[in-house]
Amino acid sequence: MANIASAKKRVRQARKRTLQNNKVKSQIRYSVKKFLEAINSADSDNIQASFKEAIKIIDKAASKGVIHKNAAARKKSSLYKRLSELNTAS
Repeated sequence: MANIASAKKRVRQARKRTLQNNKVKSQIRYSVKKFLEAINSADSDNIQASFKEAIKIIDKAASKGVIHKNAAARKKSSLYKRLSELNTAS
């Protein structure tokens, strides 16, 4: 354990940031799961709403540095692809 005050503070800050980052990552996973469930239910209003929400959460996480911008782009690309497959199938 750290003995110096600044090191103790850094440990506290890292713990706090880790909890916040994990919360945001969990929100990303939940929103993507919600979008995929909406696709399975075939409710077009719900699909659009959950899609917009997932994109918004992913963009916000990337802008805050919680996830890398390329990881965000990859996740969004995957969602866009699922949405376009749904639109072409209809």
